[in-house]
Amino acid sequence: MCSHAHQTTVVGVSDTSFAQLTTLRVGGRPRAAVSATTPEEIAATVSRLDEAGEPLLVVGGGSNLLIADGPLELTAVIVANEGIELVDAHTLRIGAGTVWDEVVAFAVERNLGGIECLSGIPGSAGATPVQNVGAYGAEVSDVLTRVRLWNRETGTDEWVAAKSLDLAYRYSNLKYTNRAVVLELEMKLESAQMSRPLRHLGGKRLPLAEARADIMRTRRSKGMVLDEADYDTWSAGSFFTNPVVDTTRAQAIEDEVGEGPMPRFVQPDGREKLSAAWLIERAGFPRGYPGVDAPARLSTKHTLALTNRGNATAADIVELAREVRGGVDKRFGVKLTPEPVWVGVSID
Repeated sequence: MCSHAHQTTVVGVSDTSFAQLTTLRVGGRPRAAVSATTPEEIAATVSRLDEAGEPLLVVGGGSNLLIADGPLELTAVIVANEGIELVDAHTLRIGAGTVWDEVVAFAVERNLGGIECLSGIPGSAGATPVQNVGAYGAEVSDVLTRVRLWNRETGTDEWVAAKSLDLAYRYSNLKYTNRAVVLELEMKLESAQMSRPLRHLGGKRLPLAEARADIMRTRRSKGMVLDEADYDTWSAGSFFTNPVVDTTRAQAIEDEVGEGPMPRFVQPDGREKLSAAWLIERAGFPRGYPGVDAPARLSTKHTLALTNRGNATAADIVELAREVRGGVDKRFGVKLTPEPVWVGVSID
């Protein structure tokens, strides 16, 4: 972890657009863009803008943002503090601007288990506690111990316990609020040769490196690993969260479709989590919808990803999201919830 001071870099408006800063590659230009490379710089920059009453947007890897077209009256604060440090044999301290997949690789190389199922997820480490990133049966909440926050409400730089974040499926009490900015995080892993049970392999365990390679292959097959040349990866990942409904509703949907068992996962409260991708397909939206000429399309590999085919605008993505959500609601009475954070645009 870098401890020496860096100069905050101010990037001119003409140099930066949100299309360059996000994995969906859409969005207009901020009034200014500031790149901060230490936790202290991030806090100072946000504090300065808040005191001046200047609107801002904190940007890490940009993998979970859908931002409006055109000029935006806000400053982009780019979180660029990278670094991974072993605090002790099992605890990692990670700069919020670190590429998340580099964290997973770091852990696997040192036979530290617990996050291998989260390989290949795009974006920065600082975003992982905000939305409690998860995949293949694992979540960041499984290993997260504490988070360093710049609390914008109290103007304090503080470490808080993970349990104070109300972590749940794709949720924390940081999400959809602007109350705090993640500066660093710590997670406790376990010495391990074998992976955690891999849900997509029926609970099978593999050596850590093999598990990571398998997850990467699986994600690539779904267009979920960033690739400049593959438009299926010009996305925000899974665009809708998997809906949770009561058992009666789940059974009614399964009976109506009539294909036999559908993906259903019982939750602690007795309700059931359904597959948004499964619902989208059965509502009449196949992979690649609405066709080869559309600037925004469902991925050709996975119906849960809305993709930019090279020249889409934010408006194109919004239009497709509305159509898909409306179609699923009309067919099944289930209103899907978008996973990305929307800035300057709305699905309603």
